[in-house]
Amino acid sequence: MIDDVISIIATRGSQAYLGEPCSIAEHMLQTAHLAEMNGADPSLIAAALLHDFGNLVHDLEQDAAEHGINTAHEDVGATWLSRLFGLSVTEPIRLHVAAKRYLCATELGYLMMLSPASRLSMQLQGGPMKPTEVVAFAHSEWAQDAVRIRRWDDQGKVSGGVTPPIEHYRGVLQSCLRSGGKP
Repeated sequence: MIDDVISIIATRGSQAYLGEPCSIAEHMLQTAHLAEMNGADPSLIAAALLHDFGNLVHDLEQDAAEHGINTAHEDVGATWLSRLFGLSVTEPIRLHVAAKRYLCATELGYLMMLSPASRLSMQLQGGPMKPTEVVAFAHSEWAQDAVRIRRWDDQGKVSGGVTPPIEHYRGVLQSCLRSGGKP
């Protein structure tokens, strides 16, 4: 099971990351490394690693955003991964795009610090949240975890960033499997 996830990241993750200066796999590893360096628990490290997994398993072209198409990668990834992991991994993944929209609506200057590719996708994803969406998101059980992933996501787009290899996270992923007793 974990072999499948690691294989998908290793084989499909080398492609360019939607207008960013690194590959999708490099970005995913950088995000997980930031989570680990910030003392996140294993479920949140796994979610940080897998937050863009949907970009590797959806059936749309990688430049879909440039053609005005929202890939809904957050839902695609969370749904695919729900076969293996519980809500503590999949819900922060599902909500990491909502967290971007939330931060754009609530934090002055956040929108302008996003990369051009992230600003483009954010517009396709609904733009900054409306006040009623902000309230609903803020009351979500997984909102804080999704915001933490979002912030690491924003920082994890460094060309040539140094991270542990994907195999470093095998034990974390294994510990978070549904059969491993995690929710």
